[in-house]
Amino acid sequence: MLSDRQQLILNAIVDNYIHSAEPVGSRTISKREDIGFSSATIRNEMSDLEELGYLEQPHTSAGRVPSTKGYRFYVDNLIQPQLLNEAELGKLKQLFAERILHSEQVVEYTAQILSQLTNYTAIVLGPEIFEHRLKHIQIVPLNETQAVAIVVTHTGRVENKLIDLPEGIGASEIERLVNLLNAKLTDVPLWQLRQRVYQEISGEMRRYAEQYEEMLKVLDKSLTQEEERVYLRGATKIMNQPEFRDVDKVKDILELLEQNDQLLHLIGMPGDGLTVRIGQENQLDAIKQCSIITTSYSLGGKPVGMVGILGPTRMEYGKVITVLNYLAEGLSRMLTSQFEK
Repeated sequence: MLSDRQQLILNAIVDNYIHSAEPVGSRTISKREDIGFSSATIRNEMSDLEELGYLEQPHTSAGRVPSTKGYRFYVDNLIQPQLLNEAELGKLKQLFAERILHSEQVVEYTAQILSQLTNYTAIVLGPEIFEHRLKHIQIVPLNETQAVAIVVTHTGRVENKLIDLPEGIGASEIERLVNLLNAKLTDVPLWQLRQRVYQEISGEMRRYAEQYEEMLKVLDKSLTQEEERVYLRGATKIMNQPEFRDVDKVKDILELLEQNDQLLHLIGMPGDGLTVRIGQENQLDAIKQCSIITTSYSLGGKPVGMVGILGPTRMEYGKVITVLNYLAEGLSRMLTSQFEK
């Protein structure tokens, strides 16, 4: 466990680095009003914190920056909720005062407000992704090159999608595919369909489908029903951060944000409460230099969707957590109110 003095110095370093984006030296910390130690004392403690893995020293600087371990200790033990100013509170209150909006519009606008208030990338998953499960799928050939994919959910929602058929796919292969899908995927949530296809059905298709790879292409086109339910705002805001102004560094992140399947796994399932994943704690290589903070919102007490923020590890954690909690609580109240009408 860190000493009180080490915790105070670590908190000051994280706070300073979040706002300056520059490695922090002992002299900078010694000038803070809340620090009453000499530069020499601070320098010794910083050296110990580095040895313990809470700080790192960039090659070109005498200053230190927080490590993933340092940020984790800060988030778990030192962070203080940040109060929002009147303008920020006004935007949030206005969002939930617009009772005339449909729930889907509210969810979409939530992503926009979230990105504006934090200046990071906002990801909001609409409740339909998690509420709807597959009841039936049908692929109806129109001619030799096109078909209509029809997905029916257990709530009666019907999605139609025009798809191109690969050359050589006949009616018998399509019928076999549809029968297999309905046998294996009934009652599976829509957002999990593509994952379950590749995990559970690919083996069956290898045994029975004469053109396995081509049939997977048909499936991939048929099951992309959830895209409009993922609301992403501020995707390019990551480029405004000093550590991501190199286009090569941010390229993989931007490519990731274009893939809805990856976004779903990135933001997680409703019901987990507030979650903070920092830097190397993230499984995806593209966001090893990022942090993602998520929480769920509810309908009638049941978690149905997620709100999340993706930004640099040098994130204003206190403010982001405050905004996310406020939005999630407000969105839950609004959706529950509309549902009970």
